[in-house]
Amino acid sequence: MTSTIWSLQQGEGPVAAAAIHDGHELRPEVEREMSLSETDRLREEDPFTGQWTPICPTRIIGLHSRFEVDLNRPRDKAVYRTPEDAWGLKVWKGELPADVAERSLAGYDAFYRAMERLFSEMARQHGRFMVFDLHSYNHRRGGPDAAPDDPLANPQVNLGTGSMDRRFWAPLVDHFIADLRAFPFPGGGLDVRENVKFRGARFSGWVHETFPRTGCSIAIEFKKFYMNEWTGQPDPALLAAVGDALRSTVPGVTSELERM
Repeated sequence: MTSTIWSLQQGEGPVAAAAIHDGHELRPEVEREMSLSETDRLREEDPFTGQWTPICPTRIIGLHSRFEVDLNRPRDKAVYRTPEDAWGLKVWKGELPADVAERSLAGYDAFYRAMERLFSEMARQHGRFMVFDLHSYNHRRGGPDAAPDDPLANPQVNLGTGSMDRRFWAPLVDHFIADLRAFPFPGGGLDVRENVKFRGARFSGWVHETFPRTGCSIAIEFKKFYMNEWTGQPDPALLAAVGDALRSTVPGVTSELERM
């Protein structure tokens, strides 16, 4: 199924992978109002995260830019209005027309209705399910030639588990973390930590609110060490290695879901 702003490939099993910030497209009426360059947009999107979703039979990929509507924010903040909403960037040439914003929010509403149907069916079939909520984040905000941000505050992988009942989901989350750390990543094991940079945002929070005992969503934020965040160019070997690392965790979380 492909909608206006996301694609869904539904498969078997209790695990889904979502890359809701992968998209770069804009509706023509939105593009006409936007003052941001394509390069500036791309820098704050999560390019290539959709390439990791084949780790799971069920795949959810955002097709349109978060600058059109952000599926990972509450509805009243999903359309950026001010620079404060968007890392200090001036998004619009002027005030965004209300009817354009409403059509963007209609896509947001359709997405969450579709996710409720999907996850309700997964819960019905399997009892419990897990979502890999895949994202990426910048760590060279000082400029392309500046030193990277402090690695102590910017782990290679930040796991946002702040919206879940961590004690209830501990067997699943702990197994996932152990497997991800154990993967033989090029250059050494991945630096995986919880809730250092991000605690998870609306999508994972909505899963936990809507399916508190049947759905677990981990917001998995990869630092953009696998690409140049200023040019948008990836390192193909590292990009593939991230996918392999994620894939290595799927058997473990599947077995934990079955045990729970």
